[in-house]
Amino acid sequence: MTTLTETSVAGNDDRRENENTKTSNKLMVALDVDGTLVDHDGHMSAPVREATQAVVAAGHTVMIATGRSLNATLPIIEQIGIERGYAVCCNGGVTLRLDPELTDGYEVIRKETFDPAPALRALRERLPSAKYALEDENGNFLSTERFQDASFGVEAIGVDFHTMLEATAVRVVVFSTENTPEEFKQAIKHVGLAGVTYSVGWTAWLDIAAAGVTKASALEHLRDQLEIESHRTVAIGDGRNDIEMLTWAGRGVAMGQAPEEVIAAADEVTHSVFEDGAAHVLRSLL
Repeated sequence: MTTLTETSVAGNDDRRENENTKTSNKLMVALDVDGTLVDHDGHMSAPVREATQAVVAAGHTVMIATGRSLNATLPIIEQIGIERGYAVCCNGGVTLRLDPELTDGYEVIRKETFDPAPALRALRERLPSAKYALEDENGNFLSTERFQDASFGVEAIGVDFHTMLEATAVRVVVFSTENTPEEFKQAIKHVGLAGVTYSVGWTAWLDIAAAGVTKASALEHLRDQLEIESHRTVAIGDGRNDIEMLTWAGRGVAMGQAPEEVIAAADEVTHSVFEDGAAHVLRSLL
């Protein structure tokens, strides 16, 4: 009996050690959406979708980390088949927990809000013809000039500028059709944006979040909560709003079409979104 018991205990210890080894080998994989998982027409290729699903099936913790708002992120989550886990929206402003047993299939577990009035006033003075939109703490979008974008996920409500100043924001978007991205950056530099975090997009597009809030800050909260070692993290992105995330990751990968400053922040560069660059990286994790 003694021999059998010792063998049984040893077997249990071996199994536990194997399970711990498997757990320690799991990765936390953060994926940008636009320009990474989908092209600029919003199309996700079969190789990218299948590679993402394979990494999920392998037991790695895969999560979306996007500038899109919640309602524009959910269709991507559904398309790649993530039912349980987490997602980061609004450039870190909103974090979701996914669970099919929840009423909506998800719940908001973290939301970072801020007073947008100082930034809006300063920008309006410098960029009077720009379009402004704001996501409030309830997920509504308020906008000037009926400004609408697919990343909002809901139809924006047209309001006057004063109404926007009084709202509590999760995300502010500024878009100008009269400036190049470089002119836009110069205007922002001249204004100076204190108390917020911001990033300039491919066009004259500005995303503003609460001070210190980025995709990386939200991902770090999740990494700590999930007790995943920092070197077991992977991130793929293509935009200037991905720079902090790529620097944060143990393996930060820039898409082939990314701007120079994004590539400079990454550990490596993959193919462009038009060549299924994300799929190449994801398959390397299997």
